Amino acid sequence: MITHRTYMANAYDGNDESMDPAVKELIRRRSAVLAPSYRLFYRSPVSVVRAEGVWLYDADGRRYLDAYNNVPAVGHSNPHVRRRVDEQMRVLNTHTRYLTEPLIAYSERLLGLFPPELSKVVYTCTGSEAVDLALRMARYQTGARGIICTSHAYHGTTAAAAEISPSLGPNNTIGHDVVLVDVPDSYRDDPATAAGMFARRVEAGIETLRQRGVGVAALIVDSVLSSDGVQTDPAGWLSPAADLVREAGGMWIADEVQPGFGRLGTGWWGFARHGLTPDLVVLGKPMGNGMPIAAVVGTETAMVRFGRDIRYFNTFGGNPVSIAAANAVLDVIESDDLITGAGVVGTRLLAGLEQAAQRHPAIGHVRGCGLFVAVEFVTNPDGREPDAAAALTVVNELRDRGILISASGRSENVLKIRPPLPFQAEHADYVVTAIDEVLTAAAKKKSN
Repeated sequence: MITHRTYMANAYDGNDESMDPAVKELIRRRSAVLAPSYRLFYRSPVSVVRAEGVWLYDADGRRYLDAYNNVPAVGHSNPHVRRRVDEQMRVLNTHTRYLTEPLIAYSERLLGLFPPELSKVVYTCTGSEAVDLALRMARYQTGARGIICTSHAYHGTTAAAAEISPSLGPNNTIGHDVVLVDVPDSYRDDPATAAGMFARRVEAGIETLRQRGVGVAALIVDSVLSSDGVQTDPAGWLSPAADLVREAGGMWIADEVQPGFGRLGTGWWGFARHGLTPDLVVLGKPMGNGMPIAAVVGTETAMVRFGRDIRYFNTFGGNPVSIAAANAVLDVIESDDLITGAGVVGTRLLAGLEQAAQRHPAIGHVRGCGLFVAVEFVTNPDGREPDAAAALTVVNELRDRGILISASGRSENVLKIRPPLPFQAEHADYVVTAIDEVLTAAAKKKSN
């Protein structure tokens, strides 16, 4: 029995006594050797042995539709990525202090996907390392220490990244030089006021940092506000806040680990929907389909002083094997037109969920962009009170029906649907139908 608080939506609590004995034994062995910081999903955890495309398979061959995992961006076990990684592994894998042409060629290709001002890149192995490095760069360049982030953000697990990740729970310490600001709620707030509302909160945060004597080095925002419940609209509402931060001498850091590489179906990067060109952009493991590669992309101004004065070396950041994977990811996104697909399939998914919301008052709001969609549950549509229990029930019922998603948001009442990019119309329809059936069964049970 697990008795400690997990502080994670949809975490396994150890109370399912009916699970398969083999799975129960695997959980026992896992708990014996892994630190208690590890978490499992679902009331009955899924034991997976292989994956392909948008599907995961358990030991009995049952398949589960992956509607949640953004890291295998071009699909689990993508054959083109596997082939390129294997080819490179057979030839060379070393650090970046030797001159290797593929690193340069990939960097040229990657930077070509960004506005021309973003002309430099530094490689790391994880998104957390990239966030940590971006914070160091911003602080060194500006001479200030203060960081503004959103009030339920997640940006990573290094000491510096955890200090700006309040979604890690109440026992995770937020730094003294960090100010949290609430984001507009597109369900409860007037969309017309979103930009001004957020700008005023950021302005207050800038003043707080000044009063603390640390100044403002940067505002860092996940461009889709994933952990804040997925707040995608109206497009452009982040821009006035960016202007204020720059006027105060700080930088705009766009965290593109989740919305980047075409997921929103409107282009390569989430920040572009807001008419922004960031000073620094953070990329994570989706760029290598799960291989250990991440990066900070930035303007020469944002990076020059740090790069000139401080030696930064990440031993295997940008190694040839990970670069081969990253190159293959771009190949697949372009050849399979996955950005267009994300827009088309995401629109279909949103429309289907909006129709389901008309039939089920438990769904208060549906929102999203491309293949990043949120479904918010409420106890009553008029009061709009969050209903975490309903969201958790749907997540676990979908798991039992062979669909894997999870919940997020401050109140843990928002389904987060964020599948691999090869997700097709039939997969979207399958998710909508299953949610509709789960809610219909729940309403029937409640009325009996």
